[in-house]
Amino acid sequence: MSATPSGPAPRTVAVRRIGRTALLGAVGAGLALALTGCAEDPDAGTNGVGKLPATKIEAKARAAAKSAGTVRLSGSFVSQGATYKLDMHLTGSGAKGQLTTRKTTFALLRVGDALYLKADAAFWAGEKAGGGGNDAAAADKLGGKYVKVPAADPVYKRFSGFTDKDTLLESLLALRGTLATGDHATVGGVKTIRVAGGAGSGGTLDVSLEGTPYPLRLERGGDAGTVRFDDWDKGVSLKPPSRDQIVDYGKQVSTASQG
Repeated sequence: MSATPSGPAPRTVAVRRIGRTALLGAVGAGLALALTGCAEDPDAGTNGVGKLPATKIEAKARAAAKSAGTVRLSGSFVSQGATYKLDMHLTGSGAKGQLTTRKTTFALLRVGDALYLKADAAFWAGEKAGGGGNDAAAADKLGGKYVKVPAADPVYKRFSGFTDKDTLLESLLALRGTLATGDHATVGGVKTIRVAGGAGSGGTLDVSLEGTPYPLRLERGGDAGTVRFDDWDKGVSLKPPSRDQIVDYGKQVSTASQG
């Protein structure tokens, strides 16, 4: 009597192997799909501007900046060959803060149309160079005080622009060249989307992906400086200096214009 074969027939084994292979393939495909679905969307939970074309992102950032009542602007930039460092709190009706030029650092304060400048005696000595033998004595009187700058004086024209919110933002936020969307990043812990002008040569702007799409950081093209924008729409108190801190120098402060 012949022995009865044990175990499944070869055809049954082959069918099982094919079934198991197909099952493993399906599981692998499903896992890959699940992992793909779990990849983090950089725009998830944001204000959505990161999905817009670069031109619309820039337009929204500029509109948000213009509509804001206040902003703190800090950093450095090159203008007409001169390098400036500034830290200014700007409003629609004035500003206060600090400006540094190649030669000195001084305080700027504008309340309405009244511009006050506080610098050391060396700054004023330079401004009044060539005005006569009393330059040093006059500079000493002005040093460390807020000088109310007459509107017609060259000093007013040269520095009042640093206190003008709309003028500063209009010039700084103008990216040059064809705009393109760049990487997602963070500025001060806030998620941003970058917009570059001219492949970066025309400047790179980080725009907030949280809340209002304010501009948060600008890298100017041609290594012309980096500027931060903070404290959008936060209160800024502006008031003239106390009377004992003001020197009203009449119709003209400077006799020479130096940067």
